[in-house]
Amino acid sequence: MNSANNAAVVVGVDGSEPALRAVRLAATEAARQHRPLRVVHGFIWPLLRVPVSPAPDAPPGGGLRHRAEELVEAAVNEAEATAPGLSISGEIIDGEAAAVLVGESPTAALIVLGDRGLGGFSALVVGSVAVQVAAYADCPVLVARGTQRPDQPVLVAVDGSDASRRAADVAAEMAVSLGVPLVAVHAYRHPGSSGPGDMQPLVYDEAKLHREQERMLAGWLTGLTEDHRGLRLTCQATRGRPGTVLAEASRSAQLAVVGGRGRGEVTGLLLGSVSQSMLHHAHCPVMVVRAPH
Repeated sequence: MNSANNAAVVVGVDGSEPALRAVRLAATEAARQHRPLRVVHGFIWPLLRVPVSPAPDAPPGGGLRHRAEELVEAAVNEAEATAPGLSISGEIIDGEAAAVLVGESPTAALIVLGDRGLGGFSALVVGSVAVQVAAYADCPVLVARGTQRPDQPVLVAVDGSDASRRAADVAAEMAVSLGVPLVAVHAYRHPGSSGPGDMQPLVYDEAKLHREQERMLAGWLTGLTEDHRGLRLTCQATRGRPGTVLAEASRSAQLAVVGGRGRGEVTGLLLGSVSQSMLHHAHCPVMVVRAPH
């Protein structure tokens, strides 16, 4: 995260209920980090050359820009109710929502947004704005989805990649601050297994393989407890597809932290398959942490 003392937590709003859930989550996180909160609305209509002021014969308070001002004000009020005393500002920025939020990311400590907006199709599990911002933002991105469970541990996906090491560091800091354990999960498959059926090799030693994966996971996390005093760390190596294993583990977590791209991902992908899967299927809020460029 951006460590500058004045770096704000930024939350994107569009007037939808998922956005208001994101506002509450963002206000809570800003208060935890002792940072200001910026409520931002991407106002796309000027780019489409749509009139945004009320028509000459329209009643006062009409027009698209006035509506945008109202939804930002409502979001600010929601944040104030969630975290009284928090420094909060609201701003309307001309532009498409994802582009506006990515533009905020270089100077933000964290971007928070809902999993679906007003323009999201009901059949979509997660909106395109969330995926785009998670893929391109220069700071961690927190997507409000699933159920918040304040008394449950923080979950982090670990695979030995640079992105997952960065995610583990961020997750450890959050777990210590929240006073809950950190559960580090590594999902593995049988050597040589592939294809949709994921058939098991004819000869393998399951117990030996599991022990090797546990040792590998412990090695990836060496030094984490020393770097984060008071951290209560539990390591879990579980056989299965990473997306499935992590989604199931998220049922008993208050937050899942994943790297933007993991080991074995195609280099050209800005957002890895595990991150994508968690954004679509996790049962708790998901934070995507990309390794520094």
